[in-house]
Amino acid sequence: MTTLQSVPALGTHPAYGSHPSRAETREQLSRATYDLLVIGGGILGISTAWHAAQSGLRVALVDAGDFAGATSSASSKLLHGGLRYLQTGAVKLVAENHFERRAVSRQVAPHLANPLTFYLPVYKGGPHGAAKLGAGVFAYSALSAFGDGVGHLLSPAKAQQDVPELRTENLKAVAVYGDDQMNDARMALMTVRAAVDAGAVVLNHAEVTGLRFARGRVTGAELRDRLSGDEFGVDARLVLNATGPWVDHLRRMEDPNAAPSIRLSKGVHLVLRRTSPWKAALATPIDRYRITFALPWEDMLLLGTTDEPYEGDPAEVAVSDKDIAQILDEAAFSVRDQQLRRELISYSFAGLRVLPGGPGDTAKARRETVVTEGRGGMLSVAGGKWTTFRHIGRTVMRKLESLPGRPLGDDFEPISTLPKRLPLPGIANPRAVAHRLVVDGPAPGPRMAPDTAGHLATHYGSLAFDIARLANENPELGERIHPDAPEIWAQVVYARDHEWAETADDVLRRRTTLTIRGLATDELRGRVQDLLDKR
Repeated sequence: MTTLQSVPALGTHPAYGSHPSRAETREQLSRATYDLLVIGGGILGISTAWHAAQSGLRVALVDAGDFAGATSSASSKLLHGGLRYLQTGAVKLVAENHFERRAVSRQVAPHLANPLTFYLPVYKGGPHGAAKLGAGVFAYSALSAFGDGVGHLLSPAKAQQDVPELRTENLKAVAVYGDDQMNDARMALMTVRAAVDAGAVVLNHAEVTGLRFARGRVTGAELRDRLSGDEFGVDARLVLNATGPWVDHLRRMEDPNAAPSIRLSKGVHLVLRRTSPWKAALATPIDRYRITFALPWEDMLLLGTTDEPYEGDPAEVAVSDKDIAQILDEAAFSVRDQQLRRELISYSFAGLRVLPGGPGDTAKARRETVVTEGRGGMLSVAGGKWTTFRHIGRTVMRKLESLPGRPLGDDFEPISTLPKRLPLPGIANPRAVAHRLVVDGPAPGPRMAPDTAGHLATHYGSLAFDIARLANENPELGERIHPDAPEIWAQVVYARDHEWAETADDVLRRRTTLTIRGLATDELRGRVQDLLDKR
């Protein structure tokens, strides 16, 4: 690995167009009155900030941790219509999900989304028969206008050619359908960039310590910079609580007597090193309502998920040995034992789904978005699913536009007049970007490795050329961060100067895949943090 001895010079000369310092951002937040203060930097808050800024509103976004630092980077990494919703007859919901999925993967962020073929194995004695699942995947593909092909049945032998680790004992047939996948943390971060490009002011690692009030109305928030300890405040005409699992915590800051509005469901995933190539994903029915996934992702295998009620502190959600055993046991329905050895696990993570309050099995609950208004006028948004993040942003904006008294005024563009498919930064054909990166450089020096070029192209799109330029200017930044991963050191500098990375975890867990690959050693974390500190 590189020693990066020449990196300090980069720290004193940030790249052109780099974002303001934290001190400058705190000052900017303190001295203005914003139309909308969004508290919560998960995808719901980010999407709302993006759409609000596009409407011409003065928008601020803060988060106590990192952007997408909790639930939004702990998903199954899917953009999907929701095949299981057909079980409950939610045909309209599936069609709407498909519309959003296809818009994101084809027009908004084709550089960040990848098509993925799913095999749904039908075993003797399983919860569903071949005819039922065959009809189900046909209907599912019809609801997406057959944009991913026609759902159909496949022979076990053909399926095993694409997924060698598929368990074939008692396998009667395989149903086939198409969806998309992504790197959720990267998708969220690109949406933050889109919001900032539209004029939003953002700050991560800024914790709300209290709300500001005027005549009983919430008019802003008191904050503390978790990194520097500095305290400051933000004034706003309207405050949006988009804190996910913490939404009721913030509601009680507004009204100590606020009743619970949500319930939480814990979802755990495992990441394993693959023992063979996978050309398709497995979606295996566990019972009538639940499906377990085995997903090829970032040249690894993603298994999950659990769906268990959670009543503890959201900050303390963690993966237990019971969770690991459950996921491996459920995966064993369709995956051969040699791929499920515990020593292949490189990482595990837990997230919390936010569901509407009320009784019932969490596994059967719809991922609905709920928008409520508190006693002090603060709006709270919770729930929803990754696939419909743009739709959620638009839904919240329509709610803001229709509030009594029009607290946002009339001097902004209604959401209905905005373009329907605004692209995220870096939009480009990732194959073309990868080809250019391999052919063009960095120079002087050897050509960029194909796996690095492909990684940059599918995580940054055309912005990958900015990273390549950093490597051109300093060849040491073109070296791999770890020999077993495609990322290069230029991504750390880029994350520092352009993507609000403040801590080693920000870089290693969310702006790259090194933590998920099990490569984030203490020594590596220290070297990344040293580079982040050289501003």
